[in-house]
Formats: sequence, structure tokens, C-alpha cells
Amino acid sequence: MNDEQLLRYSRHILLDEIGVEGQQTLLQSHALIIGAGGLGSPVALYLASAGLGRLTLVDHDTVDLTNLQRQIVHSTARIGSPKVESARQGLAAINAEVQVTAIQQRADAALLDALVAQADVVLDCCDNFATRQAINRACVAHAKPLVSGAAIGFDGQISVFDSRASRRPGAPCYACLFPPDSPVEEVRCATMGVFAPLVGIIGSMQAAEALKCLLNLGDSLAGRLLMLDARRMEWSEIHAQADPNCAVCSPKN
Repeated sequence: MNDEQLLRYSRHILLDEIGVEGQQTLLQSHALIIGAGGLGSPVALYLASAGLGRLTLVDHDTVDLTNLQRQIVHSTARIGSPKVESARQGLAAINAEVQVTAIQQRADAALLDALVAQADVVLDCCDNFATRQAINRACVAHAKPLVSGAAIGFDGQISVFDSRASRRPGAPCYACLFPPDSPVEEVRCATMGVFAPLVGIIGSMQAAEALKCLLNLGDSLAGRLLMLDARRMEWSEIHAQADPNCAVCSPKN
């Protein structure tokens, strides 16, 4: 690290659990973020400000006026722009050193297979069940840690799915908790609404869990699903183990 980097990241470096070596690890790391909306905004902003060396953003959508109530990486001036390009500009204003790859495309299985293989950590910030399942399958196939968040209305949830046996033996994948063939009623912000700070809370926690994964720091949320009721600002927690019959991560399949 040069003198400017030592100063920029000095508050991280002061932490015994991070230090110079940990910050150097972050500078050399690569995160894949699927979704540049409500969750992807705080995720990308905090990872960039924390000094993550490479970020790949994937989102097919463009910035709309209705997004600006909660999607804080975007701006009024960038309405109509691809979200990934808008986010890239927002991140550059905070930390121009971070290498940002912007991919304006739907995250299908083929794209995810290629991108997940290149990443050190994957963050699911999307808004639909099919894409979540596809992200999980790619992460299991390539043994990459997955930080998953969701938010709708006043309800949010977050967990880490880390199938690397050396890190979390017996930890579930996303499909263990939410089987691909289970009936799911899709809910969208466009029809259900979402409390603006909720995505900031969940997204910030996703960024924290991603940094912890990269630094091998503390205890991750692997095997734990946290759920937030923002009306009462009350958390509940579910502990889970890998499903031996899981269609995605079970050795039987």
C-alpha cells in the first residue's frame, strides 16, 4: 500500500483483527454483486469505501425516479441510465481506485457460472426467487461463499451460505432452506412497497458479512437466518443445517 492508501484505510488498519495485512487482502479481493438496486446500493458503496479491489456489478435495469427513495448509489441526474453504469459513477466518486466492472445483463445460469468462478465472494441483492436459486447453484458448484439478503415492506432477512467444508462443515446452502420446487409467491417493491432504511440495514449487514468472509474474521451467519421486523425493530433467528437430500448441495445429487 502507498501512503495515501495507508491514510485512507487507517481506521481499518487500527483494528487488530484487520491491520495492514487484512487491508491488503481486501485490496486484492473480488466481489460479485447481483443487483444494483436497494440492497446492491449500500453493499457496493460500503465495499468500495472499505477498499475492496474489484467489484463486478450485474443488473439489466435502468434508473427510474421511483428507485431514488431507497437506491442510494444512484442520483436524479442519472435517471434513465443503466443501473450498473450509474452505480459505477457513484462508486468512483467515493473511491476511484476500485476497479468496477459493470454488466448490464440479466443474471442467467451461463453468466453466473462464468462470473462466480472468478469471484472471492458473491452477494445476492436481486429481487426474484429464480435468480436466487441460480446464484446459489453457481456458488455451490464453485465453492464460493454467498451472502444473501432480501427486503420487502418492513421485513428483511439475511444469511450467509458457505458450502466450503473447511470453513463451515454442515452449513446449508440457500436451497436447503428454500427448496427450488417450493411454491413461492413473488412480491415486488413496485406492488408491495418497501421501507427505505430497511434496504440500507440489510445491505450494510451484507457488506459486513462479505468483508468478514474475505478476512476470515469472527463468526459468519452461515447456518443462521436473521429476520428483521422493522416495525418493531425486532430480530428473530433460525438455525439451520444442510439438508442431506438437498437437490443442489447434497453429495447424493
